[in-house]
Amino acid sequence: MKYYTEVKMSAGLLLNSTICFAIGISSISFAWVLLAKNEQYSENSRPALFSLVVFWTLVGLTYLPTSIRTIAAYQGNMEMDAILYFIAAIPFAFVSVPLVFFIMYIITGSKKTGEYFSLVFTLFGATYLAFLYQSGIVGPVVSEWASLFSINSNIAIHIYLMGLFVIPTSMILGLLLLILLQRMPKRLRYKTVLPLVAISFVFDFMLTDVIAIIDVIQVFSRLFVLLGTVLAYLAYFPPTTIQEKLGIQEQVNDIYHTEIVDPNLDLF
Repeated sequence: MKYYTEVKMSAGLLLNSTICFAIGISSISFAWVLLAKNEQYSENSRPALFSLVVFWTLVGLTYLPTSIRTIAAYQGNMEMDAILYFIAAIPFAFVSVPLVFFIMYIITGSKKTGEYFSLVFTLFGATYLAFLYQSGIVGPVVSEWASLFSINSNIAIHIYLMGLFVIPTSMILGLLLLILLQRMPKRLRYKTVLPLVAISFVFDFMLTDVIAIIDVIQVFSRLFVLLGTVLAYLAYFPPTTIQEKLGIQEQVNDIYHTEIVDPNLDLF
């Protein structure tokens, strides 16, 4: 492990840490709210719901250690910064697993199919971590705004890009296209498209955050992750003004279905 440091105690690092803390707390809180409401969903819908709970929990567990490591960088504690980077890498490596299960379960309605695909991505995540820990990291480079690490393994980067990022992102886009091609009421489009857009925001910008080599890009990536978390909350708990505008105020908790999913699934 190599350290290249430019320690500058600044308010920018504290802002960065605050953004990460907000992502961590809001994601875990959102997961808790979803879990608390599981009794309101049908038995067929709960596997998809639990996969979302796991997804948002992993997002939160990625950013809470990241928030602390940014404070460590602010204080000039480079060793703690690196240790917390490796800790945050664990949930980050597996964040695609519940996402893949969620998408496959929506499309097929089969829990077994979702589990098989999730197992493959679990192996991808474990392989990514193995190469990451074996090869180590370079950094941190600490600026006024961020603490930046570089992964010292091209294999690990390629595994994540090709296995853990490109495929799940393509699955999200494909599912969005299938939904958008269908004719459905505005309330159903709202309840299907916005959660997927929010998840895509979070998933895509988490990767941008990890591979960022410019401090401003890292900060903006984390802001977009936070935005995605807010969008997800609005998708499940839309404010009255949005409900009135879309005409969904009396139907927001209705069970819905589309042609590409099991009609008994109230997934969102």
